[in-house]
Amino acid sequence: MEGDTPYRQLADRLNALPNGFPPTPDGAELKLLAKLYTPEEASLAAHLRLTLETPEQLAARLDQQVDVLRLMLKSMARRGLIAAGRANSGLGYGLMPFVVGVYEMQVGRMDAELAALFEDYYQRAFGEALAIQPQFHRVIPVHQSVKSGMEVHPYESVAAIIDRMQSWAVFDCICRTQKALLGDPCHHPVEVCMMMNEKPGVYDQSTQVKALNRDEALETLKRAAASGLVHSVSNNQQGVWYICNCCTCSCAILRGMAELGMANVVARSSFVNRVDTSLCMSCGDCAPACQFGAITVGDVAVVDEYRCVGCGVCVVACSEGALHLECRPADQITPPPLDEVAWLQDRAKNRHLDLDQVL
Repeated sequence: MEGDTPYRQLADRLNALPNGFPPTPDGAELKLLAKLYTPEEASLAAHLRLTLETPEQLAARLDQQVDVLRLMLKSMARRGLIAAGRANSGLGYGLMPFVVGVYEMQVGRMDAELAALFEDYYQRAFGEALAIQPQFHRVIPVHQSVKSGMEVHPYESVAAIIDRMQSWAVFDCICRTQKALLGDPCHHPVEVCMMMNEKPGVYDQSTQVKALNRDEALETLKRAAASGLVHSVSNNQQGVWYICNCCTCSCAILRGMAELGMANVVARSSFVNRVDTSLCMSCGDCAPACQFGAITVGDVAVVDEYRCVGCGVCVVACSEGALHLECRPADQITPPPLDEVAWLQDRAKNRHLDLDQVL
């Protein structure tokens, strides 16, 4: 797959997005794309923009037959290879980043071959994308870990994020599915990844996700927290539409810390764990609950504030109530970008990209 093949064109186009899709010396990324796209689909995707365009607009821009183009676009969108949504003149289609985007939509197509191809690419190149700021994900504290009465911004409250939506759904975590197919499953639950929408009934007829009501959505989050999973969302204040429940043993983002040795793969919350030494019994339950190795236990539990991301999972694990989250000092808090556009702009600037070339 050397040279200017459709897969190379698509790989270059995906790497031109702020998210990034770093190349490898031997073309591991091209083998991954060839598993997902036909050559014709790869060629079409390589000419799409982030801004949604209708089949008629694309046909005029690319000098192709609109009917043929429409069928291909619909097929690709159904398989999670491109984005689809309401455009100014009807249903539109656009380029979707590989992560977060195309890869996460492949849970229904994940098999042993795709799992191995992604793992090969991940180990060779994905750390380069994880190293760019701002990070893909940010941590949201477990709801019951923050002291009652403490001021919490709506974008930092998982309950507030759930409450402002009208549709909720749960589906299998692609990261745990992928690791299990590699013969390295972790003990955390699989059906805990969530998506949400501000419109009612969006997922009621879906065959790919399980629709939930509000109470069921909140219960899913409680189940995830009780299992020791970390709530994480897109790294922006507005427009959050999914909640991942992550672990360092399987999650492609958090594995960057556990396996690739990267300290800041996820944006921490505005909170930090505190220990009430008068209540701490030195039982040690909190240390293994921490995904980030931020707690050691001697006479009492001790928190490494640099490693603590403010997820609150350890608070849930402490049966003595000796742990709680408090706000970090103001000079240690970096608010996330306002929305997805601001995030894209920040990433593009840090990668020295011209965002206008892909919009």
